Amino acid sequence: MHKLSAFYRQLSKADLIVIDDFGIAPLADETVRNLLEILDDRYDRRSTLITSQIPIEQWHAYLGDRTVADAILDRLVHNGYRLVLKGDSMRKQRGAPPKAIGSSRAKEH
Repeated sequence: MHKLSAFYRQLSKADLIVIDDFGIAPLADETVRNLLEILDDRYDRRSTLITSQIPIEQWHAYLGDRTVADAILDRLVHNGYRLVLKGDSMRKQRGAPPKAIGSSRAKEH
């Protein structure tokens, strides 16, 4: 528990924390409560950036406990900026990945 508390103190001092692809896997109840503690320690003092493909309207269902979800969203949305991006994935727009060098596929003429 001491190591976890020290880790939380370190997180509270970081100027920016980035949580990328939030919501791609289910979270245990303890993890959701830990996230709330981290966000609470950082609230109104440091920046937190979260990327997610889950619309905010669905975060209550994703996080499970409605009260904890409300608290998490309150800390993120208040004094925050929300950018909603639309369109295809940049990976899709770039097309197929380049072929590997030495590929065994014959070239088309």
